[in-house]
Amino acid sequence: MISKIPIFHRRITEEAVTKKAEEIASQRNSNQVQEQDVISAFFTDVPSPFYSMMVRLLEQAGFDYRKYGFPQVKPKLTEPPLCGR
Repeated sequence: MISKIPIFHRRITEEAVTKKAEEIASQRNSNQVQEQDVISAFFTDVPSPFYSMMVRLLEQAGFDYRKYGFPQVKPKLTEPPLCGR
């Protein structure tokens, strides 16, 4: 998966996802990182401009992220009503 990410983002992505996946595994009281931890880490820490690219790369790498409940629908921000128009 990391090898499919643009080269200038690979190192930081690998570090961030590894750290987050280890945290998630620890929260499950597990000393082993599993696929669900890695996928959750990707969905938790990806910046929104890269979200669709990450989903595409997960699919290309053969990860079935849907079986872990992703992508979770994030509430859309709505603009406040325009007054005085």
